[in-house]
Amino acid sequence: MSLKIFFAAFSTIFIAELFDKTELAVLSLSAKEKSKMSVFLGAMAAFFLATLLAVLFGHLLERFVNPKVMRYVSAGIFFIAGALILFDKL
Repeated sequence: MSLKIFFAAFSTIFIAELFDKTELAVLSLSAKEKSKMSVFLGAMAAFFLATLLAVLFGHLLERFVNPKVMRYVSAGIFFIAGALILFDKL
């Protein structure tokens, strides 16, 4: 295990998720529900599963697509999505 990759993944995801709709949903649930631990564990399980699926899909994709090409395609998708959001088309 590489600590450099671990901390890069941690900091990237932490900053990306901070005040994101996922965090706001968890905040809303924890304000509404009595069992904060149930909300915490449910959110952690959901995020774990979503992350596991993303890692497995990325690993599978790596076999068929050059990682450099994946970076460019990902950047293009984010750019297009950002432009659509900016111009209120998404």
